[in-house]
Amino acid sequence: MSANEAARPADALPVTWIDTVAPPGTRPYLRLMRADRPIGVWLLLWPCWWSIMLASTQGAQDVALSEVAYPLFLLKLLLLFAAGAIVMRGAGCVYNDIVDRDIDAKVARTAGRPIPSGQVSVTSAWQFLAVLLLLGLVVLLSLNTFSIVLGAASLIPIAIYPFMKRITDWPQAFLGFTFNWGALLGWSAVMEGLALVPLALFAGSLSFHLEAITGGTINALSAAASVSVGAGGTAGVAVSGAGAVAKNVILSDTDAFVARSELDSAAEVEIQAKN
Repeated sequence: MSANEAARPADALPVTWIDTVAPPGTRPYLRLMRADRPIGVWLLLWPCWWSIMLASTQGAQDVALSEVAYPLFLLKLLLLFAAGAIVMRGAGCVYNDIVDRDIDAKVARTAGRPIPSGQVSVTSAWQFLAVLLLLGLVVLLSLNTFSIVLGAASLIPIAIYPFMKRITDWPQAFLGFTFNWGALLGWSAVMEGLALVPLALFAGSLSFHLEAITGGTINALSAAASVSVGAGGTAGVAVSGAGAVAKNVILSDTDAFVARSELDSAAEVEIQAKN
């Protein structure tokens, strides 16, 4: 086994751009933020983009911009939310691994992760998390005041999520609240407030997240469209179309994501029972 293979967590992909392109000193930190697994970024980003595009149908007059400046404003938001999704998904992974480090060290699949394996110290992980959160703050401060408050509120479920794995069999359902917060934030970034449409989108996106986790027969994307049609006419069409694309792009990766999560939960239960 090569040194590079030894440094890779057991649940990581065999070879990624981190192994071939990234400088050796950055690899543990990139793996810590799951930079080699874009599924989490997509899950976080799609609700943001859906919401922005739904809000964009309200027209430039509602945000006091000219017809020329309005498309540039929307493009800026799409790029800001893309950057924010990358940074905050990474921050969430780092925080989760800091909290779960003792349990991860006892599970074969996660023992090779950067913190339990000793590649990144707990102090360095906290420092790295602070950097990511500062970058996220820069993105957040680029939005309006209502969105800044709403975005800051998302830190509450993010902070709670790792501990939910210790008290419930449905921690990933709780994680759905954090992944789909962008359904609210994207709309508010355009409209400086909330309405029934983004709330319906949030509910629909959450149901899609739950369907992916449970592997159930509920057609959550159709449910999202139906709810949104009731809330605002054309909104349902946009959600349904975007949702179909997203499902084709990410569902196969989501299955693997969920399988790994189920293994984690089972391992934690076994460890806690022994303790």
